[in-house]
Amino acid sequence: MPSTINDESWNEAVKDVIPLKNSPRDNTKPQVKISVTPKITPNSVYNGEKLKDLTFGDTANIDANTARRFHKGEYKIQAELDLHGCIEDVAFEKVIDFIKNSYIRGLRCISIITGKGLHIEKDNDIFPTRGVLKERVPQWLNLPEIRPLILAIDHPQPPKGGSGAIIILLRRKRV
Repeated sequence: MPSTINDESWNEAVKDVIPLKNSPRDNTKPQVKISVTPKITPNSVYNGEKLKDLTFGDTANIDANTARRFHKGEYKIQAELDLHGCIEDVAFEKVIDFIKNSYIRGLRCISIITGKGLHIEKDNDIFPTRGVLKERVPQWLNLPEIRPLILAIDHPQPPKGGSGAIIILLRRKRV
């Protein structure tokens, strides 16, 4: 059982301690705490013409070699966000944060797994089944706050998720 130190035993322990004359630490001044939070503004990433909306498979704004490699899936997926089980509001925040953080970290190719939605096999169901996140995520990727970070989007090959996932090619982070 560890022993506890009370005031009396503390005073006994430090009674022979002599304070330093020129202490390197000045306790009279408040210590400054620096917190660095990287922020991304669209103008710091891209300040060219207005970017057109992203569509699956469109690689018009990248060179032919990069486009070919991206379509063939030759870029290694460096990070993945799985949205299974997320409600729309939570998923939105996760997608925005994921894209920004991936760009800040200098990642090039990332993946967002949206899932394909519910598959209910009822012929008499008047409401069609659909994947809400499967529809929304591509819309979110075109928002002005993250669109300048993205070069292209596509669906991976079926063994790697098919239409239930989105692979994203990010711009290179220029220093």
